[in-house]
Amino acid sequence: MKKDIKLISLDLDGTLLDSKKRLSSRNEKALKDCIARGIHIVPTTGRTVDGVPSVIKEIPGVRYAIATNGAIIYDMKEQKVIDSRMLDHDRALDILRMLEPYPVMFDPYINGRGISEERFLNHMDEFGLTKELQDMVRITRDVVPNIIRHVEETKCPIEKINIFFKEAVLKEQIREILKGFSGLIITSSIPLNLEINNLEATKGKGILRLASYLGISRNQTMAFGDGENDMSMIEEAGIGVVMENGIESLKKKADYITKSNDEDGVAAGIEKFILA
Repeated sequence: MKKDIKLISLDLDGTLLDSKKRLSSRNEKALKDCIARGIHIVPTTGRTVDGVPSVIKEIPGVRYAIATNGAIIYDMKEQKVIDSRMLDHDRALDILRMLEPYPVMFDPYINGRGISEERFLNHMDEFGLTKELQDMVRITRDVVPNIIRHVEETKCPIEKINIFFKEAVLKEQIREILKGFSGLIITSSIPLNLEINNLEATKGKGILRLASYLGISRNQTMAFGDGENDMSMIEEAGIGVVMENGIESLKKKADYITKSNDEDGVAAGIEKFILA
């Protein structure tokens, strides 16, 4: 069962991290054992690079990250962007203006940081965010008086737009409206959110771009995930491993289903295919 893997791409929330957003000692050991074998360990997340927990970034040998669903491929050692696939500034503004009248919480990601307002951060309970997710949001967002005005003034391209909802019905209504905007990919990572990226910004395409940059073949890549925004990387990687807690549509695409994120499922998968 042992495979010739040179790059392992790991979703964070619901996959590598447990339900309390912690990295278990068994998962950490499995990552270090892979690095000792010359395997690249790549956090691959909807978060920005800044949102990758230090407990992961500080593991010696963890150098590259695929962030904001593939919008950014980043060299954390050299502190430079290797590849970027951003939302057009004007297109992002149109989306934000469309969202403004609805009872949703939205935040665009600019230069590695989420942009939010106090009116959102003070009411995260209403959008179903767990305490752990709320804590993560607070440390990865910059607060501005008005998001749309801030985006207008900065004129920067947008990595991703994240939207949180109070109810599933509105989520699906907004998803349908967004289908009218060309050049987008719309995914979700938790039940009541949507994530909007440039059509070329997917985790799967990010893996292939980074692998090509490193001289690694597709067959030498492995990916772990649990949610809708992991679909592309489970399909594209040489081996796609889905967590037991993953969504059913993703499990149907899996080469292997491992244990849940609260049962060291990443370590179990690595032990099966690499450390056996």
